[in-house]
Amino acid sequence: MGIIGWIVLGLIVGAIAKLIMPGKDPGGIIITMLLGVVGAFLGGFIGKWIFGTGLHEFWSIRTWILAILGSLIVLGIYRVIIGRKAVKGG
Repeated sequence: MGIIGWIVLGLIVGAIAKLIMPGKDPGGIIITMLLGVVGAFLGGFIGKWIFGTGLHEFWSIRTWILAILGSLIVLGIYRVIIGRKAVKGG
């Protein structure tokens, strides 16, 4: 899958992750979608590391599940980090 495919996949799964984990995030949907791009890369890495297979074809269900899983992980980590900063700053 090319870089454009990764970006498109990441933007879409970022929005899906936001739907699965609703909440008020600093930066809004744009940051969430960018986190989705990072999450797609993370999902590919996790798939390669655990299952021996990464992200391959754009329309593969395995690709989408791994990318969504990675996006949920990145979104959760982002919320923990931002939450700590908000508590310290407030």
